Amino acid sequence: MPPVSQPTGERRPRAMFIDHAWRGLGPGLESLSGPGGAPLTRTVKLIVLPLIVRPALRPELAADFLGPAQAARLQGLIRESGERLAATAQWFTLLKRARRALGIVAGNPQDLYFQRCFELATEHGAPSAGADALARGVVEDVADTTNGRTVEELKGYLADALRRSRLDGELVTAWEGRPPAPAAADTAAAVARAAEVLEACGATGRAGNSPEYASMVEAGHGGVFGRALWAHASGVWGRDDLPAHLGLTARQVPPRPGIGRGASTATLPAPLDRTLFERLFVVLQSSTRREELPTVPELVGREAGRSCAPLGLYDESLRVAVVLGGRLAVGLDPLGTGEPVPEWTAAHRVVNSRWRREASVLRARRMTVSARPDPDGGVLDSIARDLRTPWAAYMRRLWVRLHGRDVRDAPLGDLASAWAVLDGVARSVMMDHRARVRSALRTLSAPPAPVAEPRTT
Repeated sequence: MPPVSQPTGERRPRAMFIDHAWRGLGPGLESLSGPGGAPLTRTVKLIVLPLIVRPALRPELAADFLGPAQAARLQGLIRESGERLAATAQWFTLLKRARRALGIVAGNPQDLYFQRCFELATEHGAPSAGADALARGVVEDVADTTNGRTVEELKGYLADALRRSRLDGELVTAWEGRPPAPAAADTAAAVARAAEVLEACGATGRAGNSPEYASMVEAGHGGVFGRALWAHASGVWGRDDLPAHLGLTARQVPPRPGIGRGASTATLPAPLDRTLFERLFVVLQSSTRREELPTVPELVGREAGRSCAPLGLYDESLRVAVVLGGRLAVGLDPLGTGEPVPEWTAAHRVVNSRWRREASVLRARRMTVSARPDPDGGVLDSIARDLRTPWAAYMRRLWVRLHGRDVRDAPLGDLASAWAVLDGVARSVMMDHRARVRSALRTLSAPPAPVAEPRTT
């Protein structure tokens, strides 16, 4: 399949070039592809990007939109890996067969085996003599490293009545023993210092040295802010119409966490309203390297205390990141509904400028400011409403990332690390809005389904 033609200087989505190059590889990739022939999302996330494109080593290929030269380089890398990808698909089929023979049901096979299969394909090529034994060994090794780190194991562990009673008592004790609420002036000082730190991120979006960040961590400003949420703080962001929690809880104050028995990604409550099960469900579901996690008993034991800590986090640098994220989130203006205000920091100018250049946002903005925002059914108008209140999606996603770091004991040691997370979440939310707008546009532009003629007999 020839490369996608592209006018000089025009930039197009990287995902489009990946899809086109993948389809051009031909048959043999069915176990890594969807029904329509495109690579699976996990194939792109676990194999194509980190192991073939390798944006960390090729930063020119890290952008979501690529120019002609970068697109040609990306497609060339995928074509060069065609034989190895075909071998990867064969190894994946073999490992799934070994998994069934061993009676292993825990975990998603794609998450567990995709990268191991690529390693096998790199080292051994396509499966040959002795491959069955090698595949069985890999499956057993993966099972050993993930043993005690699955949702199924979590569900079984929390099903024990005596254990649940003990955990509930620990939660009651920890919740009742929380430190008192801070003075309003202390909360205001934490938010004010956050603005100074965000200014230090610089107009280029690159975080510089910031003694203010270190002082925020040392002074416990994140813990101060978390304790304020327990006391129904208000007006901390300088606007009475904004709740202090910015969507981290759906209540006026976060409730005492319960234990829980199940979870669903489609119905997860706000972060600070989640049960122990729901908090750990997200960690186990999203982890691609579960061997780095503690076992379920350790996870549950630590989460019981963490869930009763300020902002549901143990590490102070991660709590400070929540304050920084909140200060950034309340100044996000993706629809460009107003001119820059003095309260904007350099970080706000970087993120808002990038967001406003999004074609999907521009379309949503047109729909929003028109007399009839979305006469075709309200889909784009709903998305535009989300863009008018971007802080909720931003804070929810930020908390999940920080919680994952807390579980893995991965603090944010400096402002550069903190800004990488804060900016990364902004990009992620922006990409999510982009995908939703494109999906809505496809739906609205699709021709109406033909009306079936009445059947007569």
